[in-house]
Amino acid sequence: MFDKTSITSFMIRGTGCLLVLLLPVAALAAGGGGEHADSGAVLKDFLYRCFNFALLVGILVYFLRKPIRNGLRSRREEIETVLADAQAAKEAAEAKYREYSEKLEKATEEIEGISAAIRREGELERDKILQHAREMSEKILQEADARAANAVDRARDELQAEAAQLAVELAEEYLKKEFSANDQKRLVKEYMQKVGELH
Repeated sequence: MFDKTSITSFMIRGTGCLLVLLLPVAALAAGGGGEHADSGAVLKDFLYRCFNFALLVGILVYFLRKPIRNGLRSRREEIETVLADAQAAKEAAEAKYREYSEKLEKATEEIEGISAAIRREGELERDKILQHAREMSEKILQEADARAANAVDRARDELQAEAAQLAVELAEEYLKKEFSANDQKRLVKEYMQKVGELH
C-alpha cells in the first residue's frame, strides 16, 4: 500500500505546504504593533523560526517514520487478513450454497418420486376397490336373483298348493252336490275290490 518513498514524499510536501501557509503569519507577527523594524532582523528572525520548524519536522519524521511505517504495515496486514477471512467466508458460503442447492434438488426429486409412488399406489388401490365393488355388486345381484327365484318358486308352490286345495274343495263341493249316497257306496265298493285284487 504505502512504501517508504511515498511516506517520505508525503511528509516533505506537507512540510512545504505548512511553511507556505505560515509565512504570512510570521510576517505579520514580525511586523509588530505598527512599529518599523529592521527588515534584515525580521528576515533573520523568520529564517531562524523556519529553521526551527524544519528541524522539528525533521526530528518528528526521523523518530515517527518507523512507528508510522510499522503502523501502516500492521494495518495493511490486518486488512489483508480481514480480506483473506472474508474470501474464505465467501468460499465457505458458496460451498454451503452449492451443498444446500444439491440437497434441495435431491429433496425435490425425492418428493416427486414419493408423489408419483403415492399416485401409483392410489390408482392401484382405486382399481382394487372398484374391482371389489364390481365383484360385490355381481354377488349381490346373483343373491338377489337367487332370492327372487326362490321367492317366485315359493309363491308358485303356494299358489299351486292353494289352487290344489281350492280344486279339492271345489271337487268336494261338486261331489257332495252331484253324488248321492248310492254313488258313494258303489265307489267304495269298487275301490275295495281293486285293493283286494292287489293283494
